[in-house]
Amino acid sequence: MSTDAFLRAVAAGALTAAGLACAAGPDLGKPLAEAEVALLAISVFPDGRGLPPGRATAVDGVDAYLRHCALCHGTRGQGKPGPALAGGLGSLATKSPVRTVGSYWPYATTLFDYIRRSMPYDAPMSLTDEEVYGVTAYVLWTNGVIGRDTVLDATSLPGVRMPNRAGFVNAWDEPARR
Repeated sequence: MSTDAFLRAVAAGALTAAGLACAAGPDLGKPLAEAEVALLAISVFPDGRGLPPGRATAVDGVDAYLRHCALCHGTRGQGKPGPALAGGLGSLATKSPVRTVGSYWPYATTLFDYIRRSMPYDAPMSLTDEEVYGVTAYVLWTNGVIGRDTVLDATSLPGVRMPNRAGFVNAWDEPARR
């Protein structure tokens, strides 16, 4: 048997063995109980579906923001060492765009969702829903999107009009209407 034929036979045997091993599965994890799944089913959509009960204003959110966010994002969202959250309005079409919540994000509900599931960086999903509403309100207020006493809740948050909402285009064709 030539060396080439031998290597092909070894490779075929290895691939067959790997396929058999994968077919059985890696035996990782365990099925989740319904209650465990519910803890992770926290998606919030642009139209507000999925927003939890709770309410807060920017004034209510100052303390939570300063405790959990200011170290990375600055006391007024100016950034350093983390990304800036405020400012940048009108800069997206320039040579030096500044992408912040106020200049870039199209929906306030998406901000709520992001904060809720991934902030603070060192303890994601640790804020209460009221703290998330408050931090969301504070960040929106620092961008001049809402007033400091505007109450955000599951009803009002989807109605917040972000400055760059019209700055996005649909990359997919709309389905044909019958």
